[in-house]
Amino acid sequence: MMQKGLNRLMNAKRIFLVLLVSLLVMTTILVGCGMGTKESTTAVKYPTKPITIIAPAAAGGTTDTIARLLEKAAPQYLGQPFIVVNKPGGAATIGMNELASASPDGYTIGIVPVSVMLQPLYGPTRYHYPSALDPLAKVATAPATIATLANQPWKNINDLVVYAKQHPGEVKFGHAGLGSSSHIAGEMFARETGINIVQVPFKGDAESLTALLGGHIQLIITGTPAPLKEYSKNGTIRFLGVVEEKRLTIPGLENIPTLKEQGINIALSFWNGIGAPKGLPAAEKKRLADELEKMINNPSFKKDMADIGMSVEYLGPDKFSDQWIADNAKLSKIVKETGIAELIANQKQ
Repeated sequence: MMQKGLNRLMNAKRIFLVLLVSLLVMTTILVGCGMGTKESTTAVKYPTKPITIIAPAAAGGTTDTIARLLEKAAPQYLGQPFIVVNKPGGAATIGMNELASASPDGYTIGIVPVSVMLQPLYGPTRYHYPSALDPLAKVATAPATIATLANQPWKNINDLVVYAKQHPGEVKFGHAGLGSSSHIAGEMFARETGINIVQVPFKGDAESLTALLGGHIQLIITGTPAPLKEYSKNGTIRFLGVVEEKRLTIPGLENIPTLKEQGINIALSFWNGIGAPKGLPAAEKKRLADELEKMINNPSFKKDMADIGMSVEYLGPDKFSDQWIADNAKLSKIVKETGIAELIANQKQ
């Protein structure tokens, strides 16, 4: 009897040990699952700190204004603020160098103007920007417009072409600087129409507008037409055409015809987008792209953009990348055919 009792006790101990081991194993599994969940939740929380957004221009310019409008919207959509850092100079290359060399961790992005596509075409640059950056979103376009003083003898673009052919080299057009998008638009216009007009570079659109109002030049080609709106309204300035596929959507400037409507087959898109350093992780890229789409398409953001003379034309990463590549090829061809690349190369010597 005693032996049977001892056997039962031993069996009970064994059962207890088996249950204890099983409990320990289950506890380990549950703790492991809990840790996994915690790690997954942490990964989903990106961003966990403010994001730097580089504006490759001084405060007050177009790229700076876009950055600050996005800065205002960022906390609502991403739960973290954007911190605007201005990096002016070098025709946007200083800011783009900073962006391209940043860690591709999702915490540094930047406003990318179409003009950065041009810089590697004019000489050596630290980076080949079209391939060193990842496009995240196209934000807007600012179509180039051609304007003149209202007291000039031409009433439309074709009158100007006729006059310029009769007075070669007499008409001067101002633009935002050698090799700028507005310079390219002017050279394209002259080449397409077979006229000889003289380009006059300035340090930005504001300077060229001042020169036009002072009568020092006869035309201005600008990618920021909004500041000219009041001069047009009071009869000081006359718009002659839009160098784009379609008309402006800026209130008060919707009736300016495109050059194509007037029989001159040229168009050039002056866009601003958002890019990141190459190699951004897929999860961070998707989060940024998704929230930027919401910010850019917000009616309040669109209105603010219209107020500074820009039309919102959102494109996501894939479609923006396609335009990025196509425009790079198109601009490469244009700067060679118009002689702009050679002009700038000669000036650098």
